[in-house]
Amino acid sequence: MTEHAAVPPRGMVAGPVAGVLVTVAALGYAQVALPEQPLLSDYALVPGGMLPVMIGMLALAGACLWLAYGLTVREPARTAATRVLLVATAAGLALCAIFPTDPGLSQISTLEGEVHRWAAAVVFTALPLAGWTLARRNTSLPWGNAVRALSVTSALALGGFLITHPASFTSSPINGAAYYGLLERGVVLAEIALLTAMALASAGGRRHPAALEPPASSGPAAEAGARPERLAA
Repeated sequence: MTEHAAVPPRGMVAGPVAGVLVTVAALGYAQVALPEQPLLSDYALVPGGMLPVMIGMLALAGACLWLAYGLTVREPARTAATRVLLVATAAGLALCAIFPTDPGLSQISTLEGEVHRWAAAVVFTALPLAGWTLARRNTSLPWGNAVRALSVTSALALGGFLITHPASFTSSPINGAAYYGLLERGVVLAEIALLTAMALASAGGRRHPAALEPPASSGPAAEAGARPERLAA
């Protein structure tokens, strides 16, 4: 067995899906058990909210890194752009977990809030791009159409969130403050579904050739095995 077989298809799915389930459980707990907040990251600012938000973000970052590693093993030549974007997503999630946002509708006024805002921007844009590049480079993947569709869905949901965010000049005419939090949750759910579909698609992709080709035999044993064939001829 070679090192390229270190991540079997089941591992390609199980690792990211485990991270996704932890994220859903942690953020779901915050949504249900804590006082309602405009945005998911705002739960970190209420008593008892920091831990579930950190766990959820770091678990999703781990899922991205596991998938990037699996793609390195299985399809290193075709997935370079996807892997870079997955690592960028993981880094953005880690920064979002470490640096909390500023409260509610207030203007960003602290270094932590500024880091959180730009890290979230990386997360929300890098993951749909990662999905799109994966589906585009691997058109024969069984889950390719789902990955492509969820990438577009995530991008559209992000556009809606940005348009309705109170900081946007378009928010006031359409009363975006009334439902921008719902759209943010839609972006998060779409990207979680996208990451899951990417893991399923990658598990069905081709392995690195080194994982499929048995090592060439040489030496006396190989010559002994070849000798009967020559005699039979």
